Amino acid sequence: MSETQYIILVIGMGIVTYLPRLIPLIALSQRNLPQWIVEWLDLIPVAILSALLLPLLITTSEPKGIKLFGPELLVAIPTFIFALKTRSLSGTIIVGMLLYWALSKIM
Repeated sequence: MSETQYIILVIGMGIVTYLPRLIPLIALSQRNLPQWIVEWLDLIPVAILSALLLPLLITTSEPKGIKLFGPELLVAIPTFIFALKTRSLSGTIIVGMLLYWALSKIM
């Protein structure tokens, strides 16, 4: 591929990625959505984060298997409780890192 073709490819991929986000934004920005839809949409980031994190917390890498009491899950539970109680992002990160460090020293 030539340099021009790569540039066209990157621009095309950008358009294909951007349009599915832009079209609903334009279509829904002029409407008042029902409250239940707004509340439902607020849950999407949490659902995506949970779907990304859960397999990392309860599975082993090779060969794939379930590990229910791995250090990641043991640290995630108290970190999650801390996050719920304090609602502090920086505090949650610090607590999670400290707990993971402490558990690695013990195990």
